[in-house]
Amino acid sequence: MKIMFFSLKQQVHYKAMLLALLLVSFTLSSRPVMSLVPNQCNDQCGTIQIPFPFHLNISCPSISTAFHISCLNSTTLYLHIGFKTYRVLDFFSDGVLVDFPGTTGCRQYNDLNAFGFTKNDHFGISGDNVLGLYDCEDSSLCKAACETNDLPGCDGNNGGSLGCCYPLSDHSIWHFGDGFSFFSKFGCRGFTSWVVSRGTNTGKRGVKLEWAIPRNISDRICANNADMENATTIEAGVRCLCKDGFVGDGFAKGAGCIKSCIKEGQEAYGKECDRPKHSHKKLVILAGVLAPIFILVSLFLFLCILKRPVKPGSYQLDQARYNSTLSFRKGCRTRLFSYRELDEATRAFEDSQMLVNDKNGTIHAGILSDGSHIAVQKVQCETERDLIDVLSRIELISSVVHRNLARLVGCCIESGSTLLVVYEYPANGTLEKHLQYSRGQKFVLDWYKRLRIATEIASILAYMQYEIAPPIFHHGLKSSDYVFLDVDFSVKVSGFALLSSGCGDGHNNYENNVYDFGLLLLEIISGTKYTDMPTVALEKIKSGKLEEIVDPSLYYHEQPITHREQIEIVADIATRCLLFGADDKIGMIDVAKGLVHIAKEGNKKGPEFEETFSNSSLLQMISMSPDSIHVP
Repeated sequence: MKIMFFSLKQQVHYKAMLLALLLVSFTLSSRPVMSLVPNQCNDQCGTIQIPFPFHLNISCPSISTAFHISCLNSTTLYLHIGFKTYRVLDFFSDGVLVDFPGTTGCRQYNDLNAFGFTKNDHFGISGDNVLGLYDCEDSSLCKAACETNDLPGCDGNNGGSLGCCYPLSDHSIWHFGDGFSFFSKFGCRGFTSWVVSRGTNTGKRGVKLEWAIPRNISDRICANNADMENATTIEAGVRCLCKDGFVGDGFAKGAGCIKSCIKEGQEAYGKECDRPKHSHKKLVILAGVLAPIFILVSLFLFLCILKRPVKPGSYQLDQARYNSTLSFRKGCRTRLFSYRELDEATRAFEDSQMLVNDKNGTIHAGILSDGSHIAVQKVQCETERDLIDVLSRIELISSVVHRNLARLVGCCIESGSTLLVVYEYPANGTLEKHLQYSRGQKFVLDWYKRLRIATEIASILAYMQYEIAPPIFHHGLKSSDYVFLDVDFSVKVSGFALLSSGCGDGHNNYENNVYDFGLLLLEIISGTKYTDMPTVALEKIKSGKLEEIVDPSLYYHEQPITHREQIEIVADIATRCLLFGADDKIGMIDVAKGLVHIAKEGNKKGPEFEETFSNSSLLQMISMSPDSIHVP
C-alpha cells in the first residue's frame, strides 16, 4: 500500500475534519429510525395509526388500492386480498403481520390450506416467517437451528418443543412463491407460524406478508433523495427507501423524504437543518480572528509531532481510520463515549477493575456517572486490516438482538489505534461467582438454573455461528470472564472476538468453541474448575463415579431421578465436546439442540446424541484413549 505523508497544515485539517465527521456521524446514526410513517390522511382506527402505504379512506393519495384496509369497531383492522380477508396484527416497514382468515382465537395448529393465499403483484409470503409443522411423515425438512428461537404459544409463554421447525429463510426446500400447502408433500397435517425479524430470536405469532409495488408502473415511484430497493419475495416488486440523512416513506406519492439532522442536541427536520448563511463581511472578520489562533495551534502540534515516536505504518492506519469513518458510524449505532467518560468510569483502567486480559483484548468493569454498570473492552488495532475488521464486527454485533447477548452500549475511538467497546454489565455478576457461592453454602445455584444457564449459553454461541454471516466465534469462553447473569439468572454473554484470526483458522474457531463449552459444562456440573479437570472427569465417568465430580451443594443422591439422569446426559455432552469437537463430529448447533431438548423434554436424550459413532460407544472411546483429549 502506498504510504501517504501529510504536511502540517494537512494533518491539522485532517484530524479536525475526522473528529467532526465522527461526531456528526454518530449523532445521525444514534437517532430513532422513523421507519413507519403515517399516511398523508393521518388515518386512524381507534388509537391505531395507519402507516403509509396502507389507508382507510379510498380518496387518500396512495400508490395502489391494493393497500386499502378496513376498520371494524375502531379496534380491528382487516386487509383484503382477492376473496380473502385477513386480520392485521402488526405493521412493519416492509410488510404486514396478519392472522389466519376466519379464525376467532389462537389455534396451536392450522390446516395447510387454511391460509388461502396466492402470490400477486403487491404481496408475498415473507422469508422472516418460521413455521412449526405438525405430524410430518418426512422429517428431512426439519431444521435444528430455528429451535433456538423463542416462539410463544397461544398463552404467550414459550410454545414448548416443536414437532418440526422450518424457517422460510431456508431456501433448500421451500421457495418464494410456494404456498403453505407445499408442505403436504412431506406428509405434514398442520402448521403454525411466527415472524422472527432479522437480527432477533424472538417470534410473534402470525404470518408476515411482504409488500411492494410493480417496478413497471408508468408513474415515477420514488421521491427525491430516495433509492429504489427490490422486494425479496415479490417478483419485479420494489419499495423506496430514503437515503442516509433523510427520513420519510420515500415515495413520490407519499410523504417523500425530508432532511434529518441534529441541532443543539435535538433532532431537527427539513428547513431547520439549513444553517443560516453568513455575510461575506462576517466571514472576513471570522477568518481574521481564527487565522492567528490556527497558526499558534499548528506550531504547537508541530512540536508535539516532532517529539512523538512514530510507528511504522501509522500513516496507513490514520488513513484507514479516515476511510473507515462511515464504517464506525454504522458500527457504533448507540452511544459515542468520550475517552474521559470511560477513563473516569473505570478509575483510569486500573488493574483492580480488570475482568479479562487475553487475546480478545482487556475488559474493565466500570460505573458511569448515571450509575449504570458497564464492561469496557479495549481492542488494539495495529494494522489497517485490524481496524476495518473490528469496525465491521462491531457493526455486525450491534445489529444482533438476542436475549442472551450482552447489549452493546456504545463505542469510543481512543487516540492512537485503540477502540473501546462498551457493553452492559449485569448487576448479578459472573457465573463463576454464583458457582463459588453454591460451594460455600451461601447460595445454592440449583440444577434447574444450571441447566437453563447451560442451554442459553449454547444457544447464543450456536446463533452467532450459524445464523450470523460471517459467523462470529467466542475465543476463550470462561465463567469468570464473559458469562454474566441478569437479575432473573438469564445469561448475558459478552467478549465475542472482534479481531479475526484469518480465514484459514475457521476450523480451529469451531473446534475451540466446542472444546471451551465442554469445559464450561463440566464446571457447571462440578461447581469448580482446575487444571486437570478434563482428565479427572473422564476417568470418573469411565469408572462409573460421576457423582464424585458433581457439586456437593447439589446433593446428587437426593436429587429426583429425572434430575440425576439429566446430569448424566449433560456430562455425556460435555465429554463429547472434549473428545470429538476437534474432529468436527459434534458442532455447537448439535450441542444447543441437545440441551434445548433436555430442558424441554426432561430426561430424554436428543436424537443427535444417541450415537456419535456407528461402531464405538462413548465409554469405549474414553477407554481407548483416556489421555487423548484435544486441547486447543
